[in-house]
Amino acid sequence: MVARLDQVFREEWGRVLAVLVGFLGDFDLAEEAAQEAFALAADRWPHDGLPANPRAWLITTARNRATDRIRRERVRTAKYGLLGSVDRAEEPMDASTFPDERLELIFTCCHPALALEAQVALTLRALGGLTTDEIARAFLVPERTMAQRLVRAKRKIKAAAIPFRVPPPHLLHERLDAVLAVVYLIFNEGYGGRDELAAEAIWLGRALAELLPGHPEVRGLLALMLLHDSRREARFGDGELVLLADQDRSRWDTGQIAAGRAELDQALALGGRGPYVLQAAIASLHTEVPCDWAQIAALYGQLGRLTGSPVVELDRAIAVAESEGPEAGLRIVEGLGLDDFRYLHSTRAELLRRLGRVDEAREAFRRAIQLTGDGAERRFLERRLTELAGTTPSPTREPRAPA
Repeated sequence: MVARLDQVFREEWGRVLAVLVGFLGDFDLAEEAAQEAFALAADRWPHDGLPANPRAWLITTARNRATDRIRRERVRTAKYGLLGSVDRAEEPMDASTFPDERLELIFTCCHPALALEAQVALTLRALGGLTTDEIARAFLVPERTMAQRLVRAKRKIKAAAIPFRVPPPHLLHERLDAVLAVVYLIFNEGYGGRDELAAEAIWLGRALAELLPGHPEVRGLLALMLLHDSRREARFGDGELVLLADQDRSRWDTGQIAAGRAELDQALALGGRGPYVLQAAIASLHTEVPCDWAQIAALYGQLGRLTGSPVVELDRAIAVAESEGPEAGLRIVEGLGLDDFRYLHSTRAELLRRLGRVDEAREAFRRAIQLTGDGAERRFLERRLTELAGTTPSPTREPRAPA
């Protein structure tokens, strides 16, 4: 039952919170009510059994809790206005009466009144259900810093009376960069093994593609996610990470690859040459046998010039190592200032290993392990460190999802 409760939380948090924010108009109140409902479920469901419709149970319970809290507090004039509509929360409700309001929530969180990083962080918390620590790791900042950003963002939404709605067409594009960044990071978190987050991001990508069918970057991001997700079943074996070169290609989802390439073709036909389109083109090349590493390196070069990101330059170094040799890749890696980024150290370790510089490789692996939380990636690095005494060159690490 514990595993099932966790699954329900991961699958339903974003939907439940979106409905509550839309209904109550108060982000903090909605989040508190949702947390109370999930806590009550964790207490009751192991004894009473899972309800026929968990989402309806959670939303109804949360709305009732919010109603009770408003009635108890009755100290703020703004909250009196909620009572007339909140009274309906006491009535039994079927899940079919609840619209899917996640798009409204994502655009609310991505309002231009908020700083870009706050927009992304808040939506990861609201839509993806990520913890503050998980979001902090995605941003490479301390947990306390991220907690402060989240608090400030929610206060800003309330103080500025930011509306809970999808903006009108003439305002959509100015809000799109933050929305795409949100979807990008949710997928990236899911790509590490949390399938429900990857599925959530793909759902959001499809919804955005329907909303903005003529925008190449929307199509590019959807293509990128589909192409990466097509290898999901092959990326892990018995709970262990499997590198691209070692994956069983018969387990790749060829239908998803075709769908991703179709989205990429549409993006290119629309004149797309932005960062998501370029990454989708790279992901498409990774599904080919053999990989054209020189072309991948060239595309990473274009992406790096466009974004100025040292993480993109690290990815280019991996492709250069495959096409020109590990020494060429290592020269690029050594010039990057990403000391707290675990992938820099794991990449450097692999390249040093291939060059026979065992002591340096061992130290780099240790540093990567220090920066990696528990899970398949850490176990993989620990296994590599244990095997380092061997002389056989290791495969290049698998290309990462967006980061």
